[in-house]
Amino acid sequence: MKKTSAAAAALQALADPTRRQLFEHLRAGPRAVGELARTTPVSRPAVSQHLAVLKAAGLVRDKARGTRRVYEIDPKGLGEIRAWIDDMWEGALRAFAADVESDADNETSDTGAPKSP
Repeated sequence: MKKTSAAAAALQALADPTRRQLFEHLRAGPRAVGELARTTPVSRPAVSQHLAVLKAAGLVRDKARGTRRVYEIDPKGLGEIRAWIDDMWEGALRAFAADVESDADNETSDTGAPKSP
């Protein structure tokens, strides 16, 4: 259940358009807060707050480089989301397979021969 809550926290963090935009900018590689602030219409302190939410959700990590904080995507957080999606996908595939099997069973007669159209 821990993975589900981690994935939920990550998805909730990404629900905010500004945080999602910041996260997408980090796809290109590590960025300093000031550099990220120039890419959004919000103030630098607001960018820092958004990054703190992304960090708490496990989606980004930061490192000190001199007087700057440099943020990058944390692959572990993405892994939590992927595991959740994979689990959902597996469930959907099982349900689809069961539905196909049920349809196939309904198309055959009691003797096992296909029903005529």
